[in-house]
Amino acid sequence: MARSRLTPERESELYAAVLDLLGEVGYEALTMDAVAARTRSSKATLYRQWGSKAELVVKALRHNKPVQLGEIDTGSLRGDFRAALQRTDDCQMEKSSALMRGLGQAVHSNPDLLQALRELMVEPELTGLGLMIGRAVDRGEVRPDNPALSYVPHMMIGAFAARELVEGRPVDQAFLTDYAEAVVFPALGV
Repeated sequence: MARSRLTPERESELYAAVLDLLGEVGYEALTMDAVAARTRSSKATLYRQWGSKAELVVKALRHNKPVQLGEIDTGSLRGDFRAALQRTDDCQMEKSSALMRGLGQAVHSNPDLLQALRELMVEPELTGLGLMIGRAVDRGEVRPDNPALSYVPHMMIGAFAARELVEGRPVDQAFLTDYAEAVVFPALGV
């Protein structure tokens, strides 16, 4: 049976409700029943559209993050990085970081969530970051044999994970800008 398409507005409404619930109760306690009740949908509709709780949650996160790194091309790596940061605000960054921290715990006992996160969030981001870095190499900003190239994703993910742990503060634009200037760009020779 073919899936009937939801309107973009309805889909956005459902995704917002999922993220609200996720923030309220966490991944483990989030149920399709609760999503159905919150969104005045049937559980059957949710499963027909998304197949699983993991897929629904990750697609909601992806929908909430409209920045596509691969599409940003200002002509310089530093400019691309700043443009990416300007597409979100500190409040949204803090909310997203909190949701990802919560999911970070849940992935250990939910292989389907880990797989969905990798396929729908991590891989597209890595692909986009790779395109951004590749253009910097093509422009001559970064040497193609720079050993730090393969560690840029680790550096960026580390910045998000460590700020809260080390300083007890959420990641924000100022921190990420300073981090890139002090760590990422020097490592790349930019």
